[in-house]
Amino acid sequence: MVRWRHLALVSAVSIPIAFFGLRRLPAAAAAGSPEYVNAQVCAGCHSQIAESYAKTGMGRSFARPSAQVQLEDFTKGDYYHDRSDTHFSMLQRDGAWYQRRWQTGFDGGETNVEEMRVDYILGSGNHARTYLHRTERGTLIELPLGWYSENNGHWAMSPGSDSDHPRSRRFVSYKCMSCHNGVPQIPAANEAPDSDPVFTGDLPQGIDCQRCHGPGGEHVRRASAPGSKPEDIRAAIVNPARLNSKLRMDVCLQCHLETTSERIPATLVRFDRGPFSFVPGQALESFALSFDHAPGTGHDDKFEIVGASAYRLRQSQCFLKSEGKLTCATCHNPHSIPRGAEAVAHYSSVCRQCHAAKQGTIEPIDSLIAAGKHTAAPDCAGCHMPKRRPTDTPDLTMTDHLIQRRPPAGNLLAPIRERIPEEYRGAVVPYPAPPRATPENALYLAVAQVGLQNNLKAGLPQLEREIARQQPTNAQFYIVLGDALQNDGKPQQAVIAYEQALRLKPDSLNALRSLADALAAAGQRSRAEETLKRAVQIAPSDPEAWYKYGLLDSDAAKIERAIELDPSLPEKSRKLGEIFLKAGDVNRADAALKDALRIDPWDEDAWDLAGRLHSEKNETAEAMFDFEKAVRLKPGSAVYLYDSALALARANSFDQAEERVRGALRADEKSGEAHELLGRLLERKLQWKDSAQEYRRALELRPDLDRVRARLASVLQQSGAAQ
Repeated sequence: MVRWRHLALVSAVSIPIAFFGLRRLPAAAAAGSPEYVNAQVCAGCHSQIAESYAKTGMGRSFARPSAQVQLEDFTKGDYYHDRSDTHFSMLQRDGAWYQRRWQTGFDGGETNVEEMRVDYILGSGNHARTYLHRTERGTLIELPLGWYSENNGHWAMSPGSDSDHPRSRRFVSYKCMSCHNGVPQIPAANEAPDSDPVFTGDLPQGIDCQRCHGPGGEHVRRASAPGSKPEDIRAAIVNPARLNSKLRMDVCLQCHLETTSERIPATLVRFDRGPFSFVPGQALESFALSFDHAPGTGHDDKFEIVGASAYRLRQSQCFLKSEGKLTCATCHNPHSIPRGAEAVAHYSSVCRQCHAAKQGTIEPIDSLIAAGKHTAAPDCAGCHMPKRRPTDTPDLTMTDHLIQRRPPAGNLLAPIRERIPEEYRGAVVPYPAPPRATPENALYLAVAQVGLQNNLKAGLPQLEREIARQQPTNAQFYIVLGDALQNDGKPQQAVIAYEQALRLKPDSLNALRSLADALAAAGQRSRAEETLKRAVQIAPSDPEAWYKYGLLDSDAAKIERAIELDPSLPEKSRKLGEIFLKAGDVNRADAALKDALRIDPWDEDAWDLAGRLHSEKNETAEAMFDFEKAVRLKPGSAVYLYDSALALARANSFDQAEERVRGALRADEKSGEAHELLGRLLERKLQWKDSAQEYRRALELRPDLDRVRARLASVLQQSGAAQ
């Protein structure tokens, strides 16, 4: 009754609809284009729930940095990451927060210094926090250093960054945002699949009511209209408690079901749905399909942060035998999360709801305790759902929702290093079970096999058959087919697929960019140029199209235009440096490569180019410093070893050069240039026979090396004269 009294009060004052901050749901969502409201409006009628929910992890999942939300001590934010030989620090200055990163340069001073403003904090701090920077283009970059609550709080690398090569430009995807925040605003064009994750306007501050209850526009409109009936107001919003158990579970699974953090298409959003178009009350499979590693491939007992809850719960006998009665809401009230002793008592009481009486062959818990067959300790979850360290995020602990009779052996909380994900090759199977046997689902099953090349050889014929049979009208299927053909080394066939995509959607930027790549790979350079010219006419502010356009003919001006539009990607500056270096413009090459290494100091190709640049300037010591960085990041690289050998030979360090070039040949015996260089070094030592052998091998591999032919003739002449 109190709740309806509040609603009546709102109705009486007739609040203007504009006050609620209504905005349309993306067009790809449910029919009728329902509207979202400013989540603060919900608190006007549901103040008690809003107050308790604001204290939960979901309510605190995303925020702007401020003294009010700060948990961590930025004055103790200095951190050295040994695996990447990089220093980090967290700073507060003039009311703003920053993350600073640098390395030690050749002269012993700081180099590759980058300071990025912290615009948002992702994570409640219950387990961890990640810091985000928003670019001028509207993309979000996850910064490499994060904060973890364990041991009274400590700094460590964000998930995926604890490696020799952290990702300096890890962009926050729409999928990531969809599980860590409310529904943001994005450009209309970015509703298309595989669009760049660009955000517009102010971002929501935390997962709000509408993620579970659906868009609130009509609900607010009815509640504010005089004379509205309570049942009509209730009918305009989703109450998950009134859904059947599957749909109720789907509300949670929209975020809490991800089968793996490894590189497989764990979730495949249907191509006719926008990234934020799922509405509670819908069947989740109408929005997206889930996939997993095939059973028996060594991934059956994985424990990762994304799968610690729903994925593991669904393996539990408690879940399997409940016949749909056990859902997330059985244990969790999303509006209020108990802590400490209250949590122990609450979760144990939930367990006792089933285990207080005999369940088949399972004796009641009290009987087992009385018989001395079970501990009297009150914490059921502590034993049967122990906390563990996820292999992909080992700086925190998560509750393992796989309910087990006995906990796994060993110290589950012992420190571990972050596991480097493998490149999984094998079948990608639907999860939790095959979807309904429909023609559309058959297409998506094939897409899942080829999308990230997990099962390309088997999946490509499957996708080709389904497309030929069904002739889908959604262009994205043909783009995926084109990508698969490209990855399978069939650019001519890929061209046909991309052209069909463009017939269905002539302004598809993804199709145009991909078509240009395929045309270039097929040797149709002029058509590739025409295609990219069309792309930049359609989307003159697209940096990727300008970059590809510049790559075609090594046009520095076009690449500079791409950098102007998006200066955040290192490969653009690195390529620019390569173009200037080939043109002999050392100063501009130097500036571009410094920019590339400032953006990504773990880019081995940029370090190699910097070494070549210093060698051109006769700065051998600096060049070798750079080459060592490149080889450290990519050990055994024949290219980097060869480049460093060439620099040493240019500096008259012939013995060291020979050692390096022999290392390059051990890494790649088929490098014609390396055989040529070794031949020259041996020729200098008057080892005519060995030199001639290296020149002959170089010509076998590279018949176009006319200079080697001349050297071989000279060596044979010298060898004959010596005899």
